[in-house]
Amino acid sequence: MLKVFNYNELSEAEIQQLTLRNTDSGNEIRETVKSILANVKQNGDQALRDYALAFDKVTLNQLFTGEAEIAELAGQVSDKQKQAIKTAYQNIFKFHQSQVHEEKKVETMPGVTCWRELRPIEKVGLYIPGGTAVLPSTFLMLGIPAKIAGCKEIVVCSPPQKNGKINPYIAFVAQLLGIKKVFLVGGAQAVAAMAYGTESIPKVDKIFGPGNQYVTKAKTIVQSTTVTAIDMPAGPSEVLIIADESANPVFVAADLLAQAEHGIDSQSVLVSTSKKLIDETIAELEKQLPVLPRAAITQKAIANSYAVFTDTFSMAMDFSNRYAPEHLILATNNWQTITDHIINAGCVFLGQLTPERVGDSASGTNHTLPTSAYARAYSGVSVDSFVKKITFQHLTETGLQNVGKTVEILAELEGLQAHKNAVTVRM
Repeated sequence: MLKVFNYNELSEAEIQQLTLRNTDSGNEIRETVKSILANVKQNGDQALRDYALAFDKVTLNQLFTGEAEIAELAGQVSDKQKQAIKTAYQNIFKFHQSQVHEEKKVETMPGVTCWRELRPIEKVGLYIPGGTAVLPSTFLMLGIPAKIAGCKEIVVCSPPQKNGKINPYIAFVAQLLGIKKVFLVGGAQAVAAMAYGTESIPKVDKIFGPGNQYVTKAKTIVQSTTVTAIDMPAGPSEVLIIADESANPVFVAADLLAQAEHGIDSQSVLVSTSKKLIDETIAELEKQLPVLPRAAITQKAIANSYAVFTDTFSMAMDFSNRYAPEHLILATNNWQTITDHIINAGCVFLGQLTPERVGDSASGTNHTLPTSAYARAYSGVSVDSFVKKITFQHLTETGLQNVGKTVEILAELEGLQAHKNAVTVRM
């Protein structure tokens, strides 16, 4: 069950070690992923078929599911399930649509006008996980902002199910988004296919989506070795809960297990100012975990998780900011007093009645978030992730006269005579 640490008894080195996760100290994952990337780059579709057989135990005659089959599969989704997906769609769309703003033009000095305009990234690739758990919610989280941004080409990859098809829920979301083709490719090989392009799968400009350590490693490698960008390192998933004596241990345990359920390399961390709450939460974990359908997976993740006792909320927040969690839950009635102290987090859930799962699926916020402490530098996916912001400027005759002498002097002090001449000939 959860290992428990006392913050006051931890050395600096021990705190640093606790906040590390999903490290590849022996470079085993990196070497495996590099081999997959090279194979797909060299052999294209054939490599993807080989990996489908090796990893998914499926023989694929065709690497995608087309519009007719998407419609057929979507028809298997019940009306109740369709309505739930539509409700999530509407909330996510409403939240992301609010992110679209036209920026004002700024006259920095008389006759000199500068501004920015948004342009969609033309070709984007969406990776939808589908290994031990199929996530239509991820499809919504990525597809909706891509549509709002106006991306011209949206390439979707998701692992095939045992029957060699996509999941019906994925198919229904594809219909909602107007996606007419879903490629049956998962793992690092899907990232490779979208980064390099194959006979069937177009090369994209930017790759989005969470995944396991292999998917995340593949994304970071292609970002550094190709002209393909990525949204962020996203996965495996994690949660950190800050709780005090006002927290309900039943709720806290349920939230820890919900995150651990994602996969064996997920992590759930409890930081509490109450030893009693920690003890009661551990007891609840022992009650709730065994009856879960994914208990075996969840147990392994919990074994990789822990609790930290702190004397004060200030200490708890200090640890949280150093951990930089993907998901942060403030399980306290006094959350209003500590939100200003949050520096590093992907998404925050406030109070006793805001479970992380709500944001993961239907409240409206995006669940594709930075993990493994990347929340120190990255934001979660938004409409901004799917656009470029191009700067524009225009000078009138007055503007050139006003700024010209400054530019000439700066060009001279930098030793760039041609730069100066470009202004001088106009003046």
